[in-house]
Amino acid sequence: MATITKPDAVAMDSQKLEQVNQLFQRQIDEGLHPGAGLAVYRYGNLVLDIYGGIANTEPVTSDTMFVLMSSTKPLTASCMYMLKERGQIDWDDLVSKHWPKFAQNGKETVTIRHILTHRGGFPQTPESLLWTDWADWSKVTHAMEQAPTIYPPGKTLAYHPINYGWVLAEIVRRVDGRTFDRFIAEELAAPLGIENTYVGLPAGLESRISPIHLMEDDADTSGYSGTFSRPEVWRCIVPGANGVATASDLARFYAMMERKGSLDGETIVQSATVEGAVELQVEGIDQSLGLFAQRSLGLALADERMGKSTGNPLNTFGHGGAGTSIGWADFDSGLAVGYITNGFRGSPTNNARLAAISQAVRDACI
Repeated sequence: MATITKPDAVAMDSQKLEQVNQLFQRQIDEGLHPGAGLAVYRYGNLVLDIYGGIANTEPVTSDTMFVLMSSTKPLTASCMYMLKERGQIDWDDLVSKHWPKFAQNGKETVTIRHILTHRGGFPQTPESLLWTDWADWSKVTHAMEQAPTIYPPGKTLAYHPINYGWVLAEIVRRVDGRTFDRFIAEELAAPLGIENTYVGLPAGLESRISPIHLMEDDADTSGYSGTFSRPEVWRCIVPGANGVATASDLARFYAMMERKGSLDGETIVQSATVEGAVELQVEGIDQSLGLFAQRSLGLALADERMGKSTGNPLNTFGHGGAGTSIGWADFDSGLAVGYITNGFRGSPTNNARLAAISQAVRDACI
């Protein structure tokens, strides 16, 4: 576990960091969510690692894991960065080059870049693939093979909430030979020292995960908060949505990215790989979300939930999780942040609480 660095050693104001702590606790006290965790790195040094509130019936501890929802997506994307760096894939490879049966129902021209930038054209999770089927990987891959496009591949930005992760995971399996849960455990989590991060939870750890608490009755028309609070779902491989982690692990991932691929003497990917991964690929109104979005390869850029940059907004990259969380890093400020709550809220109140924390962290920089 990383040790806490004194704020003044990395040009942060200790009093303003204490204000971050107070805001963190106030959000819990005001009932915005039952529990949460927050960790902050600057220049690769951990400066804040706090947690509080209630997970389910027990207090949140340093080992409490939270459901990441779509904050999982960059962790998944990083596995693709490794394969690209090793020469096993190229961004403009057809998915069908590695997975021939994928080339059906309009998906013949879908590339890996399209998947990472949400331009594959098949954003909707197949209704026939129930959560009770997710544990059967053959059913998952068959559903992805059969999924029809509703937009021409490469032409339309339309967020793929779940399909994104399943397609990338099957590419990993076919190219590397390991299942996705093994690959991310062995190639990312173990070397980086994020020991409380999983996509596909091993049996026996369920008691350490906080379920998601629906805070506003109309906030979750998708039913995600209930589905992704099921232990059976935590054990499945859903790399677009069901990762679990502590806030300190999520922040550590972003600290590695902010340091351009290396942290504490361990290199996950080369600096050039990170630089390519965070370059703007597409921007415009996302047809799934109805919002303006800027995306690189598996990452969101300049998201309002990440606070306001004092430098180039496109140097801030990360991803949010539906109704709950945010993780981000900023090359200009040297910050890396993981903030995970267990209270599912609608966008107006969710975005406001996440942005408030992110901005308070930014404001603590000297």
